[in-house]
Amino acid sequence: MGKVAVGAAVACAATVCAAAVLVVRHRMKNSGRWAAAMAILKDFEEKCATPIGKLKQVADAMNVEMHAGLASEGGSKLKMLITYVDNLPTGNEKGLFYALDLGGTNFRVLRVQLGGEDAGIINQEFAELSIPPDRMVGTSDGLFDYIAAELAKFVAKEGQDFQLPPGRQRELGFTFSFPVLQSSIDSGTLIRWTKGFSIDDAVGQDVVAELTRAMEKQGLDMRVSALVNDTVGTLAGGRYSNKDVVAAVILGTGTNAAYVERAHTIPKWHGLLPKSGEMVINMEWGNFRSSHLPLTDYDNSLDAESLNPGDQIFEKIISGMYLGEIVRRVLCRLAEEAFLFGDTVPPKLKAPFILRTPHMSAMHHDTSADLKVVGDKLKDILEISNSSLKVRKVVVQLCNIVATRGARLSAAGILGILKKMGRDTFKDGEKQRTVIALDGGLYEHYAEYSKCMENTLAELLGEKVSESIIIEHSNDGSGIGAALLAASHSQYLGVEES
Repeated sequence: MGKVAVGAAVACAATVCAAAVLVVRHRMKNSGRWAAAMAILKDFEEKCATPIGKLKQVADAMNVEMHAGLASEGGSKLKMLITYVDNLPTGNEKGLFYALDLGGTNFRVLRVQLGGEDAGIINQEFAELSIPPDRMVGTSDGLFDYIAAELAKFVAKEGQDFQLPPGRQRELGFTFSFPVLQSSIDSGTLIRWTKGFSIDDAVGQDVVAELTRAMEKQGLDMRVSALVNDTVGTLAGGRYSNKDVVAAVILGTGTNAAYVERAHTIPKWHGLLPKSGEMVINMEWGNFRSSHLPLTDYDNSLDAESLNPGDQIFEKIISGMYLGEIVRRVLCRLAEEAFLFGDTVPPKLKAPFILRTPHMSAMHHDTSADLKVVGDKLKDILEISNSSLKVRKVVVQLCNIVATRGARLSAAGILGILKKMGRDTFKDGEKQRTVIALDGGLYEHYAEYSKCMENTLAELLGEKVSESIIIEHSNDGSGIGAALLAASHSQYLGVEES
């Protein structure tokens, strides 16, 4: 072999060797990155763990806070608000009633024609509208003027199927799903905003008076007969169709619970005991917090950067507004420290709340072999193209960790309510049925979440007790419930039909 050939062979071997070294380095780099990613994921999973023992501690803590909140105003992080609803619908309500349901980024307006004498709901119509983002952080007038204008448009379209007796004022049930301190069934002052709203001049104001003023500006002759929380509305709607409903839980953008309490066990109630002996309590359970809650650094930073730091801690780990954002925060760390999506962090991944819980749900439910839905969501929302199957599996695993923690904690919360009501144990010879009305987009549309929550509750209660506890989906219970409560608190009750 000539010198040139030898030199070429050596050079070629050197090139091959260098290439091999690069491949090895690349593999080592990739395996190092992957190990880092797995370590971050494992640490997060461990910190989100919800073994049964921990869930029982959460339920016990919820029960303790419920007692404290009922004992005195400000006695607990749980407001345990007295709703002045001491009579739930019976099925005998009759007439035309409206409802306005303001629960989050959307609001609904409804009208229902009630037949009375167990004829039920004869007819109903509704419209769903979005609240422009600037109205969520502007002024009280700005928000209520917008809502009243849309309500007036809806009333103007009332057809022949809906009949108001002559000479009567239209009546409205107002579902207002934010913490309110009520002084009667038809008045209440706003304590604080949640779910992304922040309108300073509305805090401390009577929200019924604000809406009434806005309706008058529109020339709308309508009276607010009942101010209710969405959870109270769901409870009323559930009770209308099932007499065994004693509690309601909302799992949607935000979360809350309400239940029927024995009036004599409410130390902070100073009025005459209601004839029914019962009072619906709006827990405002989103504000629950306990040292037993499995909080992570991601939850703490989300809370610190929120509009309401230190508040709504339970809501921030179990409700629809926040689950997708928790996933995004973990993905961001995986991108920064383990280069999960390549050498740079995808810019879109840095945008807070860009990954919403419906996106997370779609990825979590992806059953395709190549996890195509996950790949499409990463590309469409975060502009991450060409994600490997390995990476997509990490994303699904992450969705599962976050949803499982939220679902299991919501089950622990329900157990806390059942404990307070004395319905968490089996009593020999008793055929008691306990129905909990559930509503909210998270519960309705995120199947993995709702299935996990129901299975966890059954696990916590044990086989015998769980047979008597039924979770019932109360679709749009909060809106219908508000109309029903407007009917059961009508100014015309006892007046003969014209």
